[in-house]
Amino acid sequence: MFKVHPLSDVQTDSIGNNTTIWQYAVILKGARIGANCNINCHTFIENSVVIGNNVTVKSGVHLWDGITLEDDVFIGPSVVFTNDLHPRSKAYNEIIKTTVKKGASLGANSTVLAGIIIGNYAMTGTASNITRDVPAHALVYGNPAKIEGWVDELGNKLSKIDEVTWSAINGDIYIKSVNGLKKK
Repeated sequence: MFKVHPLSDVQTDSIGNNTTIWQYAVILKGARIGANCNINCHTFIENSVVIGNNVTVKSGVHLWDGITLEDDVFIGPSVVFTNDLHPRSKAYNEIIKTTVKKGASLGANSTVLAGIIIGNYAMTGTASNITRDVPAHALVYGNPAKIEGWVDELGNKLSKIDEVTWSAINGDIYIKSVNGLKKK
């Protein structure tokens, strides 16, 4: 069973067990939300949004059609997603898909350009402007956001061993590839 605050407007039945939806959330009919999620107050979720399991969406976030949040994603307060690369009033363009991959975390007030893929366990710093894809395990921040380091699954910074090898504080080794880092 899921919990919906009486001051929210939830039109979908596709919500997993143990998910909590707080006051003033608006969730449209076609949205799909997984189990054990926390959808904070003052959020808006459109029809073709897909949210995995164990996802947290903090206050002030709007998720537009075409956005997918995979399992274990954290969306910080007031993160902004765009869904149109050529916005004009009353002109409805093709929906552009944006994906936040498993375990990624987006810092408060980050802005994500439409069509971006944020890789597994990547992390964006507060107020980052995400204008290009973010590789797996990358730590990005700034305007525009740039890779400033690498993080493990818990968000801890990794230490560089050589040009392609990184180490976590627990001794896990990560190898750099075209898609970011991957645990050895």
